[in-house]
Amino acid sequence: MTRHFFGDTAVLTGRSLRHITRSLDTIITTTIMPIAFMLLFVYVFGGAINSGAKSYVDYLLPGILLITIASGISYTAFRLFLDMQSGIFERFQSMPIARSSVLWAHVLTSLVANLISVVVVVLVALVMGFRSAAGLPAWLAVAGILILFTFTLTWIAIIPGLAAKSVDGASAFSYPLIFLPFISSAFVPTATMPGPVRAFAEHQPVTLIVNAIRSLFTEQPAGTGIWGALAWCVGILVVAYTFAMYTFRRKIS
Repeated sequence: MTRHFFGDTAVLTGRSLRHITRSLDTIITTTIMPIAFMLLFVYVFGGAINSGAKSYVDYLLPGILLITIASGISYTAFRLFLDMQSGIFERFQSMPIARSSVLWAHVLTSLVANLISVVVVVLVALVMGFRSAAGLPAWLAVAGILILFTFTLTWIAIIPGLAAKSVDGASAFSYPLIFLPFISSAFVPTATMPGPVRAFAEHQPVTLIVNAIRSLFTEQPAGTGIWGALAWCVGILVVAYTFAMYTFRRKIS
């Protein structure tokens, strides 16, 4: 049964990835906005922001990476919605394949597409002057956090992809997720914010994730922050996965 699931998922993931390669504009689109934000904040606002870092792009990049992923997962909901509307799900259900492999194919496709976007953004940041003395273990830890974050947001995206009534509804959910890093430590230290905003910023998951990645890049002790970031991601992932599978079962029943 397990081999059946993995085989079906691999085949369907290949199908989704072929769709991506035929429309590379989706990956290009998801990288343009984060890169534009990075250029704007570094070259326009960066001189007026006291982040405490030697280079503002070094301070900024972790938040930009999260925005890149948040903007990319909207296309997961979009592609899933189109599959639902085209009737391809009904065709798959009439075939002897593992039912959940359809969803996992979209999740893995989202992971690949978003990792490509993240790599592109990091390359642009390097051109803009980003530097990190972090070793391979730290970079692998950053990659692990970003992969977990991508899985978490993707399973959130699955829910509107299955339940939305329109294309706009399927992708609109990502807007609050893109906005959330702006009320965190992603762009400015939370200490500069007024009381209520600071309280929210310091206790929301994006700040913990950004601070953990920033500490890894700068080879600073991450302390308990990295465990808090992982706990937030895993907790949200479990809830999102549960609701996504519940919605999926209702749709195909």
